[in-house]
Amino acid sequence: MNIAGKKFFITGADGFIGSHLVEQLVKQGATVRALVFYNSWNEIGWLKDIPYDFLEKVEIVKGDIRDSDHMLELVKGYEFVIHLSSLIAIPYSYHAPRSYIETNIIGALNILQACRNSDNLTRLVHVSTSETYGTAQYTPIDELHPLSGQSPYSASKIGADKMAESYYLSFGLPVVIARPFNTFGPRQTARAVIPTIASQLIAGKRQLKLGSLSPTRDFNYVTDTVNGMISLALSDNIEGEVINIGSGEEWSIAQTVKLLSEIAGCEIEVITDEERIRPDKSEVNRLLADNRKIKKYTDWKSEVSFRNGLEMTYSWIEKNIHLFDIDLYAK
Repeated sequence: MNIAGKKFFITGADGFIGSHLVEQLVKQGATVRALVFYNSWNEIGWLKDIPYDFLEKVEIVKGDIRDSDHMLELVKGYEFVIHLSSLIAIPYSYHAPRSYIETNIIGALNILQACRNSDNLTRLVHVSTSETYGTAQYTPIDELHPLSGQSPYSASKIGADKMAESYYLSFGLPVVIARPFNTFGPRQTARAVIPTIASQLIAGKRQLKLGSLSPTRDFNYVTDTVNGMISLALSDNIEGEVINIGSGEEWSIAQTVKLLSEIAGCEIEVITDEERIRPDKSEVNRLLADNRKIKKYTDWKSEVSFRNGLEMTYSWIEKNIHLFDIDLYAK
């Protein structure tokens, strides 16, 4: 896919996936404007981890997607918008659901309206999540699977997706809804299970506190996820579509623990921590993507195996273990 010279505006560029997306776009010669969340420390999040010769080519802008006027200005002149900015931590959504509505739904509305008012827009990729499907009613999960708001987080993402759908149906906005399944890789924080396990192993812990080990996930290495998003930005005739980005493979948390312990070269004991287990009706027990649709419309395919992705992630965490509060995660 040739993106040299094409102009991309990325929201949530300071995050785990967003920073990898920005890096990949710059590598391929795109012009990139990257929105990071404004803060008084002048921090740019994970963009600081990008090699400097790439980062200096990025126009970094600061702001808040809840500010509609600012989003109108930032979208102007850009052909492609990939909207990643979102509150994502599921446990926090149980305590502060209003913030998820304001950021995930109102923020998405502001991006949709800004894109609607743009004279330059070719495609908006609205990034959703596989959590909107809830526990699988059948597998693999295709894009027609019912949606289920099993947490305030997933409910807010469903609301945002439906706003995106409405802007296509009501105004003909050239938007596609990307539904990535569970992404992992370098720069992911220990709010997620893989870096939580890996960082503790690297720190010498041999007794791990985890939640339920039985849920399964369709894990995708981060470069596969961002390449899927870029493919959807460039593909023809997919306006209004919902499209999964997933490997089509299913791994349980127990299997993930076993692979990481093999990579670490040690044996571990897992202790079930009741505080880490979601409420019964909120737990998503299975996620497995049907990825036939993205393969039909694009040339995308999953290129990094789960084992290789875990090895690269483990290596990155090992080099950056100072970023992880091991005692906090182990409690």
